[in-house]
Amino acid sequence: MRTARRTLRWYEAAWAVLAALLGVVVAFQPPTLTGAGIAAAALIVCTLISPFAALILLVVIAPLRTLIATEAPFQLPLDIGQIALIVLIGVWFAESLVNRRTLPRLRWTPVYLPVLVFFAAASLSAFTAVSMSAWINEWLKWAQILVLIALVLALGAQTGRGAAREWIIFGLCVAASANALIGIYEYFGGSGALHLLVNGTHFRAFGTFGQPNPFGGFMGLIAPLALVSALGYGWRVWQTWRKTARLPLISLAAVAFYGAAFALLAIGVYVSVSRGAWLAFAASLGVIGFALPRKTWIGIGLIGAGVIAFVVLWSNGWIPQSIIDRLNTITQETFAITDVRGVTITTANYAVIERLAHWQAAVNMATANPLLGVGFGGYEAAYPEYSLMNWELALGHAHNYYLNVLAETGIIGLVSYLALWVTMFALTWRARRHPDWLARLTAVGLLGTWTYLAVHSLTDNLYVNNLFIHVGIMIGILALLQSELATRNR
Repeated sequence: MRTARRTLRWYEAAWAVLAALLGVVVAFQPPTLTGAGIAAAALIVCTLISPFAALILLVVIAPLRTLIATEAPFQLPLDIGQIALIVLIGVWFAESLVNRRTLPRLRWTPVYLPVLVFFAAASLSAFTAVSMSAWINEWLKWAQILVLIALVLALGAQTGRGAAREWIIFGLCVAASANALIGIYEYFGGSGALHLLVNGTHFRAFGTFGQPNPFGGFMGLIAPLALVSALGYGWRVWQTWRKTARLPLISLAAVAFYGAAFALLAIGVYVSVSRGAWLAFAASLGVIGFALPRKTWIGIGLIGAGVIAFVVLWSNGWIPQSIIDRLNTITQETFAITDVRGVTITTANYAVIERLAHWQAAVNMATANPLLGVGFGGYEAAYPEYSLMNWELALGHAHNYYLNVLAETGIIGLVSYLALWVTMFALTWRARRHPDWLARLTAVGLLGTWTYLAVHSLTDNLYVNNLFIHVGIMIGILALLQSELATRNR
C-alpha cells in the first residue's frame, strides 16, 4: 500500500512540475505563438474525441489564417485552416477504418451537381492560365468545398443529421462571435490602425482578417443563421411552455446565446464600415423576412413594412449622417461612372475609383479571353497587361466576384457560377418545406446567407482567408437538410 501511495504522489508531482515548466515557457512566449500552441493542442484533443469535434474546431480556428501568418514568429508550412482540414480528413479516414473497417462512404446529394458543374468549368481555364500556381491555389479552394460537403454529410450520418446540423451552426456562431468581439475592440481604438480611422474617432474593424471587408463578410454570412436559430429555439420554448407549462432550460440558453450572437454579428457588420457588407446585410434580412412566413402575402407585407420603416427613418433624418454619406458614395459614384479613365481622382472618391478601375481591368481581360478567361485565380498575375493608367498596382482581385469569375474563367465559368447559386437558392427554398420548425428556419437562414454572399460579391471577393471553408460547410448543412427531406419522403 505504501508503495502505491508513493507512486501516486510521484505521478502527481511529475505532472505538477511539468505544468509549472510549461507555464513558465508560455509566459515568455509571444501571444501569437501561445495562441497557436493552444490551437494545436485543442486540435489534437478534438481529433481524439471524434472527427465531428475536429470539424467544429476547424470552423473556429480557420479565420486565424491572416493573424497567424502576419504575427507568428515563424511560418507554418500551410495555414492553420489547411492544417486543421488535413488533420480532419485523416481522422475521418482513420476513424472509418478502425471502427467500421472500411473506407468512408460517400453519399450523393443534389447539392453536388451545381458545384461540380462550376468546378469543371473553372478547371477548363487551366488551358489559358497565365499562372498555374494561382490556378492551382484557386482550384483547390473549390476542391476543398466539395470535400467539406462530403465530410458534413458523412459525419451527419454518423451523429444524426439534426444534431450535426445544430452543432455545426453552433460552431459557426461561436467562431463569428469571437471575431466580432475582436472587431468591436478594434473599432474603439484597439487596433490603432490610422489608415482605417473613421471620422477621426473610430477605426474600421477587421477582426483576425487584416481587412475590414472580408471581416464584415464573415459577420454577414453567419448572422442569418444566428438570427433564425434564436427564433427556432424561441419557438421550441413557446411550444414546450404551451404544452407542459415548463420552460426548457437548454432551449432558453440557446435562445440567449443565438440572440447575443446575432447582436454581436450585426454590430460587427456595422463596425466594419463596409458599404458592401451593409447593403448585403440589409438584403439578407429582407429575404429572411420574405421567406420566414409560410404564406407569401405575409412575407411581402413584412418586406413592405421594412421598406416603409427605412424610408421614414431616412426622410426624418433619424439615420446617422455618417451612414447616409457612406451609402451615398455607392449610389452617386458607383452607378454613375462607366469609364474612370477621365475621372479626376480625389481623396473623397479614391477608394471607389480604384475599385471601378479594377472592374474595367476585369472586363478587359474577359474581352481578350471571352470563353476561358485568363485562368482561375489569375487576375492579379494578368493585371499588369490590362490595367488602366494611374492604377498599376493590383488589389489581388477585381472587387466584384462576378467580374472576377468572368475575367478568370470566361463566359463558361460565369454562367456556371450563376447557375450554381440559382440552383442553391432553389434547393434551399424547397428545404423550407421541412416539417421540423428549427430545420425549416435553418433553410430560411441559409437563404439569407446566400443572399448576403450574392450581394456582397458585387463589391468584393469573400472566398478569402479560409472563408470558403465556412461556405463549403454551410453548403454541407443544406445537403443535410436535403438528405433529411429525402428520408422523410420515402
